[in-house]
Amino acid sequence: MIRNIFIVIVVVLWYGAAFAAHPLITDDAGTQGAGKSQVEINGEYGHEEEDEVTEDTVETATIFSYGINDDMDIVLGIPYQYIRTEDSEEPVEEDGLSDMSIEMKWRFYEKDGLGFVLKPGITLPTGDEEKGLGSGRASYGLVFITTKEAEPLSFHFNLGYTRNAYKLEEDEEANRKDIWHVSLASELQIIEKLSAVANIGVEKNSDRESDTNPAFILAGVVYSVMENFDVDLGVKAGLNKPETDSALLAGMAVRF
Repeated sequence: MIRNIFIVIVVVLWYGAAFAAHPLITDDAGTQGAGKSQVEINGEYGHEEEDEVTEDTVETATIFSYGINDDMDIVLGIPYQYIRTEDSEEPVEEDGLSDMSIEMKWRFYEKDGLGFVLKPGITLPTGDEEKGLGSGRASYGLVFITTKEAEPLSFHFNLGYTRNAYKLEEDEEANRKDIWHVSLASELQIIEKLSAVANIGVEKNSDRESDTNPAFILAGVVYSVMENFDVDLGVKAGLNKPETDSALLAGMAVRF
């Protein structure tokens, strides 16, 4: 138990799916710029209680972004998961690498603080599907992103679609393949180095047994320690039963 608590504390304090302006779930229309790079280390600790079953999850991701040109980035996400499920029987723990992602972020329009982006991507079956850490097959998706900046405020909207594939027959039968996502976020610059962020979103429930789509709300802050180094902290809450009850998010980003 002490070991598990230590792991959770370390991950949440120092670490944190490839999202811009973490802790936001919603991506923005910003790109790195030609020849520039960014490394993000993000983490999320989630807690869920349902039908006398408690599940604690720690998800971390290391995300590398590189600017091919001023309007196009390539993004590589390397996620890791720790899952602890506890009921009336002995607790079950699983951990390991999840499915990696490769995305291309293309900003095709930018004028007067308004930007439009298309972000296609694929996930690779690098996670162990037997442990529930991956799907076992490659999947693909596309996100439309728009950002409107009106200092000191900015707004971001995402509309996404993912086509999931599954290797295990039981996963194939239990999960929907076609998943959509809609979310809206805002950022407010409070002072020169500190911004407050808020986020709300909903996506199609992957569970075939449920017609209620998970919805969340999130609030957090982003602090620029230096010009090219940010840290962030956020709290996410579920708005309905299918969404994780509560989650703590933390992360950092370095640009060079």
